[in-house]
Amino acid sequence: MTDRDDDRDHQFSEGEGFGDPYEEFDLDPPELGVDPSKVDPVDSRVVTDTLDKHNIDSDAVDATELLDVGLNYMQINRYEQATEAFERTARYAEDERLEQEAWVNKGVAHAELEEYDEAIGAHREALRIDDESEHAATAETNLAYALWEFGETTEALEHAERAIEIDERFAAGWFNRAFFLSERGLSEEALHCIDNAIRLGLRNAKVLEEKAEILEELGEFDQAEEIAEEANEMRERAEQEMMDDRKETLGGGRGGPGGMGAGPGAGGQPGLGTGRQSRPQQGDIGLEDLGLGDLGTGDEDEDREWELE
Repeated sequence: MTDRDDDRDHQFSEGEGFGDPYEEFDLDPPELGVDPSKVDPVDSRVVTDTLDKHNIDSDAVDATELLDVGLNYMQINRYEQATEAFERTARYAEDERLEQEAWVNKGVAHAELEEYDEAIGAHREALRIDDESEHAATAETNLAYALWEFGETTEALEHAERAIEIDERFAAGWFNRAFFLSERGLSEEALHCIDNAIRLGLRNAKVLEEKAEILEELGEFDQAEEIAEEANEMRERAEQEMMDDRKETLGGGRGGPGGMGAGPGAGGQPGLGTGRQSRPQQGDIGLEDLGLGDLGTGDEDEDREWELE
């Protein structure tokens, strides 16, 4: 042993040690300190940073509130952030109905981004959970829409028909079926379907424009012109109401209606049905009302909310 080794052979301090009992280290993540219902939807990092499954215990997450965060993103057209919020909702949801709602809304958001493959997958996942539930008709009609945009027109018609089989009073389903039948040249049956949609309350400019086109295909030109004029008048009223609402909002008055109305697409497109919306407000349409005659009113609000332009 060298002198150098001898120099290293000495007693180290043992310090003060731990008390008995001692307070153990806490490596658990902190509780969620953000109320998702009060998160500014513009801050796209909030959901990702605060709700990472690896860092947050599922017991600390309110999936219903997180779903509302996604819907808030939808209201300001932040569809990419909405898809993330809905996916996390589905991941944390303990109730299958809530999980299904999240998948349906995720599909709607993907469709708005024209990501139809992802939209198809989301709606199929919703139907995998339960293909007979209150949300199934909505999932079927949205799946039909996404399939049509994806080029799967035959399968799209099958799912549009399936939506009506699940809920024969689902107006958006009748409209989509009318569109698909018209595309196949089956104008008489298409007219019957679109009349059903109108009888169930889905009456707005876009629906009437589609009906006018079907009537033209049937050679009913006078009636088609009359319907087209009515559609144009309804559209002008809706645009004026939108301008009035915007002026009132900018002037500090109350805002226009919120929520998600379900309606047809424009310019020769089938329409998106909707998932649920945030907490009920005056003039809103909830998922529980879809297909029960409240899809459209004579006010044209639905013509301005959640429809493809």
